[in-house]
Amino acid sequence: MAQKKAHEVDSWLARPDRDIFLVLIYGPDRGLVSERARSFAQKTGLPLDDPFSVVRIDAAETDEPDRLLTEARTVPMFADRRLVWVRGAANQPAVVGAMKSLLAEPPSDCILLIEAGDLKKGSALRSAVEGGAGAMALPCYSDDARSIDAVIDDVLSKEKLTIGLEARQILKANLGGDRLASRSELEKLALYCSGSGEVTAEDVRAAIGDASGVNMDTAIDAVFCGRISEFDTLFSRHVAGGNPAFLVLSAALRNVQAMQIMREQVESGKTPAAAVASARPPVFFARRRAVEQALQRWTRAKLQAAGERLQGAILKSRQHPAMAVSLSRQALLALAIEGARAAR
Repeated sequence: MAQKKAHEVDSWLARPDRDIFLVLIYGPDRGLVSERARSFAQKTGLPLDDPFSVVRIDAAETDEPDRLLTEARTVPMFADRRLVWVRGAANQPAVVGAMKSLLAEPPSDCILLIEAGDLKKGSALRSAVEGGAGAMALPCYSDDARSIDAVIDDVLSKEKLTIGLEARQILKANLGGDRLASRSELEKLALYCSGSGEVTAEDVRAAIGDASGVNMDTAIDAVFCGRISEFDTLFSRHVAGGNPAFLVLSAALRNVQAMQIMREQVESGKTPAAAVASARPPVFFARRRAVEQALQRWTRAKLQAAGERLQGAILKSRQHPAMAVSLSRQALLALAIEGARAAR
């Protein structure tokens, strides 16, 4: 089958198979999907800023069902081949149909790169690619501890910075929900520490912490416990303090991931209090009652949907920075409303 396991993706991307003409990169961590898609696009050797060589298509917005096929079969004018880069793909019939046609009759001078969200096993798009010759499916899941360490080292080494164990542990506790958000936080930290040679625990707390003085955890708890007015007030203060809106999104995503683990324990027979008490890293004692309350309201299915909503909002806020505040507020308010409904 034309697919790689999650831990094999980076090594494949380092040396892509030249016989592969169609690459599907998918998964719940949309920031990581975007980063790896760009890495593959760079490996093609084509100038990514040349519209004659690289055609970008938003699968969710295009109203031309045959556009993908047309672009893939267009003869290149100024190069030996073209890259057709599709973003926002899911299981849209037009995308799936085009993939099947292209896999049945591969283009000789086109590379197709498809970015998609979390595709379940057996879904139409995954099945088409995994079963096709000349195609490769690459999954992207949220960073684990080893991946986070690699990203930290990559960003800090560019600024000739080292980091101690305590500072690294504090930093890792605040990263991992989304690759783009993690890189942005690390780049901010590297800029803050530029020229110092070493990143200390105090540097991490100062650069990664909540500079506005608003307690981020309180804002996140307000979302998942359905305290709509309280969240809106805290979020407005956060933004008014000059802080990026997506930081609240990434904090909320980390909270969802922690809650998913605790929710599994609850559904296995533990009480919410016991699940919270055994959480690693531990939940701060002042938050435990709020987290217990949220666990009672949010099922695994709801948490999965919440994670997907947050990942989508993070990606959109990076793609459209002028709309980051409104996109973030909208996504978080929707979750706060869901939390309030669950309490009824």
